[in-house]
Amino acid sequence: MKAAIYQAGEWLEERTGVGAACRHFLFEDIPASSGWPQVFGSVCLFLFLTQMLTGILLAFNYAATPGDAYRSVSYILERVTAGKMIHGLHHWGASLMIVAVFLHMAQVFIYGAYKRPREATWIAGIALLLLTLAFGLTGYLLPWDNRAYWGTVVTAQIMAGVPFAGPLLTQLIGAANGIGVVTFSRFYALHTLLLPGVTGLLIAFHIYLVRRHGAAAAPTDNGNTQKFYPKQAFRDVIAVFIAFVLLFAAAAFLEVPLERIADPTDTSYVPRPEWYFLFLFQLLKIFQGRMEVVGTVVLPTLAIVALIILPFADRLHRRMLTGRVQAAAAVLLAFSIWAGLTATAERSTPTSVHSSRVPREAAQWAQIPPEQIAGFGYFHSSGCGSCHNLLVGTPKAGPNLGHAGVQHPKEWLIQHFRSPEPSAAPLHLSLPKLNALSLFVENVRPDSVSLLKRMSAQYIVGSQTFVVSGCISCHKVNGSGGGVGPPLNGLVNRRSDQWVIDHFADPQRLSPGSIMPHYQFSKVDEDALITYLFSLAD
Repeated sequence: MKAAIYQAGEWLEERTGVGAACRHFLFEDIPASSGWPQVFGSVCLFLFLTQMLTGILLAFNYAATPGDAYRSVSYILERVTAGKMIHGLHHWGASLMIVAVFLHMAQVFIYGAYKRPREATWIAGIALLLLTLAFGLTGYLLPWDNRAYWGTVVTAQIMAGVPFAGPLLTQLIGAANGIGVVTFSRFYALHTLLLPGVTGLLIAFHIYLVRRHGAAAAPTDNGNTQKFYPKQAFRDVIAVFIAFVLLFAAAAFLEVPLERIADPTDTSYVPRPEWYFLFLFQLLKIFQGRMEVVGTVVLPTLAIVALIILPFADRLHRRMLTGRVQAAAAVLLAFSIWAGLTATAERSTPTSVHSSRVPREAAQWAQIPPEQIAGFGYFHSSGCGSCHNLLVGTPKAGPNLGHAGVQHPKEWLIQHFRSPEPSAAPLHLSLPKLNALSLFVENVRPDSVSLLKRMSAQYIVGSQTFVVSGCISCHKVNGSGGGVGPPLNGLVNRRSDQWVIDHFADPQRLSPGSIMPHYQFSKVDEDALITYLFSLAD
């Protein structure tokens, strides 16, 4: 057996030279000063490969047309085995990759590793940074939810404002007549076909240049060398492992934003880009009107040009670490400016834009009348499940409501709740709660029960608060209810959290002439009610 394995290895080595190449890579000489700061390049490569793998896995269930794209993403998140994890790895991997690329460039800048003969290596790194941002920009539209659509509208408007090249750029991305199928197709092609190939080739060229010129020494290097394996290889493996743990934790515990399907008529929507583009969004507020082009085009372009010409402008010899204080200060200043703009933009984001408080399944739940949702909650809180099954289960004393159906009218049910058979205890619920319970019992269906069982407790509490407060008597929800007040479907597009809270407390101040009474809800009921109201689609 050992002889066969040895012969196979010899055959592979003779024809490919893979073993010699690996040994040369592992045991090459690198500066003795190499250490933890040099691990970010390996982390960037690992994250790129992770993005490629997860992107391929997502593509197996992704439909590359606007309307179907949204439904396919929902299908991946809710139905595909490990789909939520794969989607989370891809989403958060994009953010982590941008962080890693920036850290890698900052380390190269501080160490002065961009100087001769590594100018081309530095410029290739800048190109990779731009390609990484391009991945984020083109992938942003692909879920085709409201957040993605309106964020891309802003991007198209910025491109249209580029002097001289604006019309050409909007034509290239297919946005001359608005964001639509053409824009979607071109962004998808860029994200899945062109950018991966170009980035892969550029990464290979970048690695080749690093191999050609060798790893750059630290400013304090004394000229000694060490082998890449085992010390530096161990550091790279540990850094990659830490990156994977962070990425896995983010995918497992952080919710990936997915709002309702894109609505081009929803002009009240406040768009927000991903966090790594928020600084540009804030610059739009600083440079307004004719000066907008300064913030969106001139300043970013000047920053990129300055990075490209840096190796040719900096002709000083590498000095000791104290001589790189200026470089570290420049990195810190740039980071502070970026962080300040990003934090300011985040603080100015309206509360209603943060949609993560609404469960993703809310679009399905909202189709169920609020009385039935509330009645489902009263069914369980009143202990009805101890005698009745709603689906297939162990036989109980009472009939299975999901299969037997209910033949009694509403009045009989309410009277039965109040005065059941001697073996059951009466329900001491108010009339609105009994009405909701009877409506639920009358409309028990296996499909609706399966959906209700997956519903969050907060959503049920919100529906119950809506019912017992009598809101349904004045407001229409999904076409049913009173017509005294305005319909509540699509409220999230018209009002913010705070406006709704203030309206509960003083309706006449915000809606003069309103006959709505004042409401003083508990914090729990108020949050749950707003969550329910904001889930009602148009």
